[in-house]
Amino acid sequence: MAQPWYKKLHWQIITGLVLGLVFGIVAAAQGWSAFTSAWIAPWGQIFLRLLLLIAVPLVLASLITGVASLSDMKKLSRIGGKTIAIYMATTVVALIIGLVLVNVMKPGASVPQDMREKLETTFAEQAESGMETAARAAERGPLDPLVDMVPGNVFLAASNNRNMLQIVFFAIFAGIALLMIPKEKARPLLDFFDSLNDMIIKMVEIIMLAAPVGVFALMADTITSIAGDDLAQILELLGALGFYCIVVLLGLILHTTLTYGSMMLLLTPRSIKEFVRALTPVQLVAFSTSSSGATLPVTMERVEKELGVSEEVSSFVLPLGATINMDGTGLYQAVAAVFIAQTIGMDLDLSAQLTIVFTAVLASIGTAAVPGAGIIMLVIILESVGVPSAGIALILGVDRILDMCRTVTNVTGDATVATVVAASEGELEDLPAMA
Repeated sequence: MAQPWYKKLHWQIITGLVLGLVFGIVAAAQGWSAFTSAWIAPWGQIFLRLLLLIAVPLVLASLITGVASLSDMKKLSRIGGKTIAIYMATTVVALIIGLVLVNVMKPGASVPQDMREKLETTFAEQAESGMETAARAAERGPLDPLVDMVPGNVFLAASNNRNMLQIVFFAIFAGIALLMIPKEKARPLLDFFDSLNDMIIKMVEIIMLAAPVGVFALMADTITSIAGDDLAQILELLGALGFYCIVVLLGLILHTTLTYGSMMLLLTPRSIKEFVRALTPVQLVAFSTSSSGATLPVTMERVEKELGVSEEVSSFVLPLGATINMDGTGLYQAVAAVFIAQTIGMDLDLSAQLTIVFTAVLASIGTAAVPGAGIIMLVIILESVGVPSAGIALILGVDRILDMCRTVTNVTGDATVATVVAASEGELEDLPAMA
């Protein structure tokens, strides 16, 4: 018997999202931002923390068991090579799409001089904070990102979700070591991590029961955080930066539908309908949390159960994607950098824009899978092409909204690559008949 539509998870989350949007607008118009912050927002934070709570143990358990279950080192290197190559290729495509759109549509030319000055004044403090963080990052050596991948203390690394790349490194290292010792010696640890992985997946299912409430609270808090008690403020902001937002959103939509859609149709046996059905809850959680790291547990569950990707592929490809695959973030950074240059009257030539591509690809690897991290990397990109980094003040007002959208593209890319890699390895299981 088919499940009623209102009992399906994605419809429940959509309902929570829409109600949160409506409540946020009403709250901003009626001056309820303090009430929303005190009584509504905490429920969203609890939901977000629950997802972040299980992200590290899930990556650790699934990746160790996934790597250790591979038949040999050749298979691991083959899957790893394919994954990284595809992630890098899609990021370059995303950057090219963004640069083409921003150069053709020129959104920077539409911002009036008085609004530009107002934005710079309003968000000057936030811009300065971002520049200070980016300045510290810029002082680092060329091999420091490589050093940062290796944890000095795995327990300390596991205490912070921003260190996910270190957890991935340790889990792969541990999995390889388990592959190389006698099976009878490895079995007790593998059984432990396998059991831990099953427990975490069950926790994901329990947490997702609260997703509609969590999404409602996060959405309402987002609206009131941007607008405060003055709804006209957000309308004025969108009026000034609306064209810029349209260019970013158009780029994200084109990349998500054309690039990922083509990959699904040409490189996997899955239909677009099956993919959309499986990924809708993931995309909605990503949109409300603005964190691919927090969304990772949901992504892994849906990709394995609804797309048929084997656990050994998903446990390797998806955690890696959550740390190095930031197509949406890269596209946004390319558009934002050129938009800021256009707004202040700078002309970026071809070499400067190629520098943006190169820097953004490298920056996407080190971007933390948490809300707002992309703005720090944007400062580094701006500095690399000589655009004043204070220009980020121009876009900070709408960054939260765009962060939600680019996170959707990021997690969709992770799921697409996992499905493609699984299909190429013969690790894509048959799906049950649709109800």
